Amino acid sequence: MTQHQSREVEHAKHPDGSGHGVAGLLTSAGAGNAEVIYPWCAQYQRDGRNCGFTTLEQCRATVSGNGGYCEANAFYRPDAPSAPRRRR
Repeated sequence: MTQHQSREVEHAKHPDGSGHGVAGLLTSAGAGNAEVIYPWCAQYQRDGRNCGFTTLEQCRATVSGNGGYCEANAFYRPDAPSAPRRRR
């Protein structure tokens, strides 16, 4: 688990601090689930990071006025094969 992922899990804990909130769902997800990796990340002034932007313009609009900046996501691979679709 990366440092970014561990921070997301930490923030997803149940309000009583038990860790049985969303974090429990994250750990129970099957290994077959595909992860979507977007090309742009917003780095916020106070140690926050969001790599969920498809365009640089989306990222810039999000950080506008809050002291953050945008950068290319090092994990984004535009040539990566997509997950096979299931037939119904």
